[in-house]
Order: sequence, then structure tokens, then C-alpha cells
Amino acid sequence: MMRDGSVGRDATVRTGSAVNGGAGVAVSGGEGLDALLALADRAVDRARPGEAIEAYVAEGVDTDIRAYRGEVESFTAATSAGIGIRVVRDHRMGFAWAGSLDEAVVAETVEAARDNAAFATPDDHVTLAEPDATPPVALDLWDAELAGVDATAKVALALALEAQARAAHPEVRQVSSADYGDAATSVALVSTTGVRAASRRTSAYASVSVLAGDAAATQTGTGFSVGRGFGALDPDRAVADAVERAVRLLGATKVPSGRMTVVFDRRVASTLLGVLSTALSGEAVAKGRSFFAGRIGELIADPAFTLVDDPTDPRAFGAARFDGEGLPCRRNVLIERGHLRRFVYDTVSGSRAGVPSTGSAVRGGFSGTPGPGCRALTLEPDGRGWDEGQVVASVGDGLFVQSVTGVHSGVNPVSGDFSVGAEGLVIRDGRFAGPVREVTVASTLQRMLQSIVAIGADREWLPGVAAGQTLAVADMQVSGS
Repeated sequence: MMRDGSVGRDATVRTGSAVNGGAGVAVSGGEGLDALLALADRAVDRARPGEAIEAYVAEGVDTDIRAYRGEVESFTAATSAGIGIRVVRDHRMGFAWAGSLDEAVVAETVEAARDNAAFATPDDHVTLAEPDATPPVALDLWDAELAGVDATAKVALALALEAQARAAHPEVRQVSSADYGDAATSVALVSTTGVRAASRRTSAYASVSVLAGDAAATQTGTGFSVGRGFGALDPDRAVADAVERAVRLLGATKVPSGRMTVVFDRRVASTLLGVLSTALSGEAVAKGRSFFAGRIGELIADPAFTLVDDPTDPRAFGAARFDGEGLPCRRNVLIERGHLRRFVYDTVSGSRAGVPSTGSAVRGGFSGTPGPGCRALTLEPDGRGWDEGQVVASVGDGLFVQSVTGVHSGVNPVSGDFSVGAEGLVIRDGRFAGPVREVTVASTLQRMLQSIVAIGADREWLPGVAAGQTLAVADMQVSGS
């Protein structure tokens, strides 16, 4: 076993195997959660006087299938189980994790976290979460029927998805991927500070990507469908979306440069809100990595702009009963009628800011520690009830963007600079008038928030931290030919 440093607010060490390690309990119903809670209890019972201990126990099973040219290109079914331990003593935090639920390995992991705490940097704000007055919301995020769907049915869906996409349109020349996937995860978290929580969730998806056109010019389109289980998926919708996105861009050209209104489709709007969420993290604000720092209460967006993070909405892909520290999730209004109201915090970042946690701790599983983040961002519609077509019609002339590139390099949540590659369709007289490629759309996030002219009511719950809905922003610089 090797120590993985002691920099920052905790020190980490990995023990065990990340997959199929040790004697885990099978992902199941309430009995499985009870077993995970009991294991977490036993880990926490190892606390010594003066120590605070948190045990995060998780197990899951994942299936991923890819079809290509009428055959199964890959099939993966994997189980995982593990535990993450945090130990706090004298304002020092140590962390260790193991990909095993074997009792001996759990004991070893507690010792490793304890050892790491001794080498961590003291920090008065380092502490574990304590129960607050927020009651947990009753959410059913578990599709019990998923476990009864056999591999044959899953393979058949992937193969049918690929075959349907190949035959969907004469311009489709290749299906680059057709995928089915699902996951079932159970989590329990117990701490010496009184937190005791357990939850479970399932998810499933179908995704297909097509190439349309000929050897001289091709366009790519991707469509998907997501849900809690196998029966919630809509392969027809996934295929239709992929084909439309590829075919309608055939013959795309650049457009003259200029300033114009840009309409972002639901997927792109979801991506933009995801970027915005990083600037709404209390940790980012404390570290000077957010252009929102010091602006609580200010009018920072158009008065029609209300942004909410609500993991208690069961329709959200990121819905959850408890956050990454075991506190009940809750609805947080971040921007209200254009005014910045709050940031999202976990316990440590909240302590630094002198505010309580917002129940917004997120973590990547048992091998990671929590930090503040959004789970289920959504915009309140602007009241006009418009769908994509009505938003486009209201614009008159502009650019409709259906995909962007370079988001991670071109969008800076610290300065607010925004510059991305885009493709989509020209809007002329309120209608789509021709495909566009290789253009750059630029502004600043600060200006974009102030220049919102329409927020659609066509909300779509998508994978990631934000729902999607059509969004129109005026006076953006489009650089083309």
C-alpha cells in the first residue's frame, strides 16, 4: 500500500481492486441497502476517541452493448463494490478507499484513512456533515423491472437500433455506433456525526450516431433516449433525432460574419448551463475561480432568467434523495428573476463562507471525496409557453445552433469569456433557411445572461447536470466567411 500524498484538505490512498473486489452484496432491494448500512455502521464503529469517521459504501452493476453492421461489436457487464472512508482528527482529514467490501479490507481502509489524517494539513474548516432540519424527499428512482430484462433483449434492442438507423433515410451512408446501456447503483453513508442515509437508483439509455451524405461531404448526427429502465426507452425517437440532425446539415456552408441573435437548441443550452454551474460553486467562488464572486443580490441576468437546481424532481437525470455527504437534497434557487441569490455548498466550502451546506455535495463514487456541485439545473420558462419553432419564429433573422465544439477550451467560468465552434441553420424570416458549418459564436457569459430574449417551455431532461430547453440570446458575434 502506498500513500498518495497529503496535499490540500485530505490525503488519499487506494486499497483493494476497483472492480469485483471482495465479498460484496448483490445490488437489490431494501435488503441490499440494509446490508450496506450495516457494513457502514461497522466501519464507523471503529472510530477512536477524538475522531470523526464517515463511511461511504456503494455497489453497482453496469451493462454496455454496442452494435455495428448487424453484429454485436462489444458487450460489457461489470459489477463494482467498494467503500470510501474519511477520518477527521484535530482538523486534519484523511481519506482512503477500497474496491472491496471484505471486512478485513474495510478495517485496513479505516486504518489507512486514519494514517493519512496524521499527514494532512490542518484546516479549521475541515469537518464532516451533521444532520440538518431538511427532511428527505420521497423519490422512487429504482426500476425494479430492469433486473428482469435478460441480455438477449438488451442485445436485440441495440441491433434493432442500428438496423433501423441504417434504413431510416436514403442519405444515411453509415451508422457509426448504436449503443444500449444500463446501470443499477445502491449507496449507504454513515458517520459518527449522526448522518445515516441510503438510496438506490437505476438508469438506462439507447444512443445512435449516423453519417449522412457521400464521400465528398458528410455530416454526423446523434440521437438518444434515456430513462430509469429498459421499458422507458424510445428507440424510434433516438433514430429520428440522429437522422434529422445529420441530414439537415448536408450542404452546409459558412455565413457572413456579423452580430445576430443566436438560438441554442436544447442540448446546447444544457451544455451551457452545465458550464455556468461551475461558476455557481461556492468552492470556485472561494478560490477566485468564478465571475460571480462578490455579486450576491445583484441583477446579473435578464429579469426573465430564473435558474434552479432541484435534485428532488424525479424527472431529472441527476435526481437524488441525499447528497454526497448524506444530507437530504433540496431545491435551491440560484438566480431569481435575474438576481444572483446563492451558490451551492458542501459542508467544508459552506464553513469557509460562513453558511450552511445547501445539500449540494457531489462525489464520483466511493473512490472520491465530496465537493459542491449542481445535479439538476433547470430554467423557469419565460411565461410565453413557446417551443423551439415558436422561439425561432420570434427571432426573425439569426442563427440556430444545434451543436458546439471547444466548450472546455473556449468558455472560461473565471473571466466569462465565451467562444465556441458551432454548426446549425440560418434563421431567415423566422424559418430555417439553410445549413451552416465552421462558424464561431462569441460573447461573454456576463453579456449573454443580460441578453436573453426567449426561454422555451420545451424542457427536456437530459444526461448531465442540466435540463435542456430552447434558449435565444441577442447580439452575439458570429464569425464565418
